[in-house]
Amino acid sequence: MKKFLTNAFSIQMLQKGGLVRFDEIAPEGIPADVVSAIGHADTAAVLTNMLGFEVPMNRASVTLDEDTELYVAQLVGGRLPEGSITLPDGYSFKFYRVTMVQQG
Repeated sequence: MKKFLTNAFSIQMLQKGGLVRFDEIAPEGIPADVVSAIGHADTAAVLTNMLGFEVPMNRASVTLDEDTELYVAQLVGGRLPEGSITLPDGYSFKFYRVTMVQQG
């Protein structure tokens, strides 16, 4: 099973369409062996501090299929101020596990 950590979900991640499931999870539910696909250095730095394992910046394209688990760290509150390594007041993350239930 491939596991990726991203900061967003895009319909472009689906090659053939399908039925996708989103489950909100606690940050502790993100496995430390995920491959980072976090495209912003500040987001990667904040997630590293928050999750307790290295989350490198990695602008990678991810495809969701039945052999992939996608973990999404959705930032709430706006765009992180440049140079952030912790969450500023008024910001938070919501975490989701996204899986393909049925490929189109």
